Amino acid sequence: MPLFLFIVVKVQSILDILQEIAPLDLAQSWDNVGLLVGNPAGQVSSILLALDPTTALLAKAEQCNAELIITHHPALFRPLKSLRSDCPTEKFLFAAVQAGLHVIGCHTNLDAACGGVNDVLAQLLDLQKTVPLLPDRRADSTEDCGQKTGLGRIGMLAEPVLPEIFLQQLERAISPPWLLEAGPRPDTVGKVAVCGGSCSDVSAKALEAGADVFLTSEVKHDIARWAEEAGLWLLDGGHFATEYPAMEGLRQLLVARLKMSAMDVHVQCVQQEPPLRLVRAR
Repeated sequence: MPLFLFIVVKVQSILDILQEIAPLDLAQSWDNVGLLVGNPAGQVSSILLALDPTTALLAKAEQCNAELIITHHPALFRPLKSLRSDCPTEKFLFAAVQAGLHVIGCHTNLDAACGGVNDVLAQLLDLQKTVPLLPDRRADSTEDCGQKTGLGRIGMLAEPVLPEIFLQQLERAISPPWLLEAGPRPDTVGKVAVCGGSCSDVSAKALEAGADVFLTSEVKHDIARWAEEAGLWLLDGGHFATEYPAMEGLRQLLVARLKMSAMDVHVQCVQQEPPLRLVRAR
């Protein structure tokens, strides 16, 4: 009779794979990543990926019989003084513990990783010859894709386009719920800098690197005024829209490595909607 090798996949096995994809030492010092809820020895047959830890995500995990949830934004970010089911910031953690779920946060380490948030954003915009906007100074090695790690990306379009054409390309790429702009539009756009999430504080780096436009989100008022004076075209595409596509990218990376290791684990991205919506007053 044929013998079938059954590999029991543990949470630690997934942590080891994530360490290959987005090493923990790439995370910012203020961040909280890795296993936030659960046990490394727990068994995993199904994983859910999502940008945000929400209670709706827990219902989906029950429906899919998923034992492990991986979110980009950490479910546990600041120290808790309590763990109550009636508090918005704690109810996800309370319910996850009750359900016996394991929860992993993969945040700024995924931002900086090769193939992570910013590489996905750059690829969607068809940027070429991309390099990190803020190279990671702690890691001198390159990843398999030949790019150094670090926050943001800057690269070139295949050929310069008018700003109006670039905006159309951007809307097709990430379907932002809104687009805000600050600073003057250039005559043409050829060199593009991106940094998914809230990165307007590094706008000066984009200008210094010669970017014609810098795409990020949550642009602060003073940075918008600075862009006017500095002459940088600054675009705010929304936090959700600039990071959400990376979850499918992470799913593909996980599936490929699980297959290489002969681990039979189902990995699914959960569809989420932006928490902010554009309202037009009548």
